[in-house]
Amino acid sequence: MKKLNYVCLLLAILFSLSSFKGKDEVINLDGNWHFEIDRNNEGIAGKWYNRNLSDNIKLPGSMAEFLKGDEITLKTKWTGSIYDSSFYFRPSLKKYRQPGNIHIPFWLTPAKHYVGAAWYQKEVTIPSNWKGKRIILHLERTHIETRVWVNDKEVGLQNSLVAPHVYDLSAYLTEGKQRISIRIDNRIKEINVGPDSHSITDHTQGNWNGIIGKIALEAIAPVYIDDVQVYPDVRNRKARVKITVNNSTKNNFTGKIVIWAKSFNSKSSDQTKEIVSKIAVSKSGTNIVELDLPFGEGMLTWDEFNPALYHLDVNLDAKGISAHKKVQFGMREFKINGNQFLINGNPVFLRGTVHNCEFPLTGYPATTVEAWEEIYKKIKSYGLNHVRFHSWCPPEAAFIAADKVGLYLQPEGPSWPNHGPKIGLGQPVDQYLYDETTRMAKEYGNYASFTMLSAGNEPAGNQVKYLNAFVDFWKAKDNRRVYTGMSVGGSWPVVPNAEYQSRGGVRGLNWNKVLETESDFSAGIAPFKVPFVAHEIGQYCVFPNFEEIKKYTGVYRAKNFEMFRQELEDHKMGDQSKDFLNASGKLQVLCYKNEIEKMLRTPGYAGFQALGLQDFPGQGTALVGVLDAFFQEKGYVTAKEYSRFCNETVPLAKIPKFVYNNGETFKAEIVLFHSGKEALKNAVISWTIKDEKGVVLASGNFDPKTYENGNGIVVGNLSLALTDIKVASKLNLEVKVNNTDFANDWNFWVYPNENVKVSPEIYYTKVLDEKAKVVLNKGGKVFLNASGKVVKGKEVEMHFLPVFWNTSWFKMRPPHVTGMLIQEKSPAFTSFPTSYHSDLQWWDIQNRAQVMNLEDFPADFRPLIQPIDTWFMNRRLALVFEAQVGKGKLIVSSADLGPEVQNKPASKQLFTSLQNYMNSKEFNPKNKLSIEVIQDIFMSPSKEQFENYTKDSPDELKPNSNQNKVN
Repeated sequence: MKKLNYVCLLLAILFSLSSFKGKDEVINLDGNWHFEIDRNNEGIAGKWYNRNLSDNIKLPGSMAEFLKGDEITLKTKWTGSIYDSSFYFRPSLKKYRQPGNIHIPFWLTPAKHYVGAAWYQKEVTIPSNWKGKRIILHLERTHIETRVWVNDKEVGLQNSLVAPHVYDLSAYLTEGKQRISIRIDNRIKEINVGPDSHSITDHTQGNWNGIIGKIALEAIAPVYIDDVQVYPDVRNRKARVKITVNNSTKNNFTGKIVIWAKSFNSKSSDQTKEIVSKIAVSKSGTNIVELDLPFGEGMLTWDEFNPALYHLDVNLDAKGISAHKKVQFGMREFKINGNQFLINGNPVFLRGTVHNCEFPLTGYPATTVEAWEEIYKKIKSYGLNHVRFHSWCPPEAAFIAADKVGLYLQPEGPSWPNHGPKIGLGQPVDQYLYDETTRMAKEYGNYASFTMLSAGNEPAGNQVKYLNAFVDFWKAKDNRRVYTGMSVGGSWPVVPNAEYQSRGGVRGLNWNKVLETESDFSAGIAPFKVPFVAHEIGQYCVFPNFEEIKKYTGVYRAKNFEMFRQELEDHKMGDQSKDFLNASGKLQVLCYKNEIEKMLRTPGYAGFQALGLQDFPGQGTALVGVLDAFFQEKGYVTAKEYSRFCNETVPLAKIPKFVYNNGETFKAEIVLFHSGKEALKNAVISWTIKDEKGVVLASGNFDPKTYENGNGIVVGNLSLALTDIKVASKLNLEVKVNNTDFANDWNFWVYPNENVKVSPEIYYTKVLDEKAKVVLNKGGKVFLNASGKVVKGKEVEMHFLPVFWNTSWFKMRPPHVTGMLIQEKSPAFTSFPTSYHSDLQWWDIQNRAQVMNLEDFPADFRPLIQPIDTWFMNRRLALVFEAQVGKGKLIVSSADLGPEVQNKPASKQLFTSLQNYMNSKEFNPKNKLSIEVIQDIFMSPSKEQFENYTKDSPDELKPNSNQNKVN
């Protein structure tokens, strides 16, 4: 009997040990959960974990997604700064402040809004064979703080915006039915990362409450692989693998670890040999094993061109215990040499966009690889190779997808420590950023795409000392990526220890002088001996696309767009919205082209982070993208067109000006930008100049040459005498790298070299004087050059560059106009070749010109040249208009057009074209106006003026203020 009992006991032990063999077991917790809002913060004291909650919700998801929370009112307590309070006071917007018709202009409007504690509860049945195993609760991403109870026992509290919340429930769960309660609190509490941080703010993803991604209970062996980190050594064809093994049992453990790697996503395949090592872990202890994993001659490296990846298999084995972990990684080294980034020793220029957590259907980030692949492939199709995540870190799926697609990522600590919190002053955010970036490195550090790290965005406080220490900490801790302090504007102090600079100050377009493509940023980056990456370039606005409104079928509604659309209709221009979109869009693309090209021709420039390829849905509604917030095209530029000036290889032309007379010679120096996998060998670069009909006026080839990676590489010069151009013409220079898809082009304009004289049939005047009235009453023709005389519209400032970011966030800081809509088919432009939008020849006409407010003109009145106002005001504007007045006909221009205008060739030519039109039979204005309504433009101010009720302003307007000083 004793022997029988001994055998039974032995079998029981062996059976128990055998349960630790094989794959981990998982209980998926997706689906229905009990739910209840803890509006008065009474759930803990009331022991809600001990009773059934009264409501239901589905997870993964958020409260807003299932219409849990509060209706939107003017008293909604948003998470995010509002710098333009005029919405709450402007009489014209009163109807949007009424219950049932609330239209918030600052950001997208969620279906419901709630900030506070909420409880989520689920009953699970724990199987008997989980006894003795380590059981963990995995919450992939929550927002923000979680507390967990099993039945009536509290397990703990976690707060992370960047990584899964993982709880060890082994000591709390027993066989059978168990209740798990999770309290989630999305309030900003002691740890304040800043209300505008994209990790939490209503400006972007929204301050949601819920759980997304993987939600599961996992049963694993009590001796388990806690962490695996892979450190590639490309030069020596090996990887250092650091494996952390934990023993949660009360017995010492001895066993072996076996590792090997195999490629999985490339045409070529590679596999390492197995590496075996013994391991011992003391009871309730931890052991870290470091192993070298050699690669053979067939080792595959990862970069943007060939993103070859490996799976590392790690197996822990002993009698009765088996654990396994699979890790994705790439063999790559992302390093710095002087002012260059290197990928596997090859110089690389970063062409990036900023991702701000724009997810308008869900209000929270995607957690599937497929969703991120779609975003990344779109980004890459526009010639980009880099993504910065502004003050947030995406879920793991984003890194997996970037590895596969081939993009260099800069996630950031989840903080914009400004507008409230500050760094370096001992506030909780100081330690939190170390904790969060440590979690990021552990969770995502193996992914090849994770090449850069910033602590966050634009801080305040004792920032230099804090960020120097932060960078030094990470340089010593993990060499797999490069580190900067925070991503900042040009007025922020330099952090000397940063390995690269992500900062403004050396960016933008100086378009207050004759436009050219010869200058570069060399002087601006000269003080920096490390790579300089331009922070948030662009920010050029485009008019809203109201067709986008119907896309908002999820958590958010585009109430801001709805308001802007109604305002446009109220100002009698609703039928022009699509034209405004396209015309402003063409100017926006022109601006991005010129700024990007300026960086590409600057030797030593390291890269840019555009803001952005896609729109930003908050901060007043910043429509700065050529893609909308859904990463979809708006219709005025394609990826193929955009990638002509933004790509791994871009032909460039240094052109001194874009408007000529036919007595001059067009000259250009051709240079090349190249950031490829390898040099362009024996490349032939050709050029062609054509007119608008496609007739080739001149062409040529440069001698074959090998071009290494670099910016502004000299190719050669070309010239064309313009004497044969007899009429006003638009010409086009195109430069190609033969036998490739790389090509780029530039328009330029040639006008006859003629003196401007006033036609005797036209009365030219600078004031609407008595003579002008007499001429009009007698049926004559008058040209009124009203430049400098405008009163109605004087408050509207027009530059050639469009609105920056948006006029709400910057308190109506100029410029206020975002391009012009031009009636290109009008015979008024027969002698002035133009499209329907601002192009470079319009600069000397448009830049800093006054505009006229046509608020009292007939509803159907459309000017020949119509500046497009900021969508926050939607004033009906004109630069040039025509009308019948009395028996006569009139053209009024608030641009300086006339015979005395000098050194403005386009202005002279436009005046000539308008005169020719006035002297033709086709001069027959549609609208008849009274002299009084025209006269009023020069007498009465606009009826609706923007009044700034806000007493504060964003830091960008006051970089030297107390916001950036240490108290």
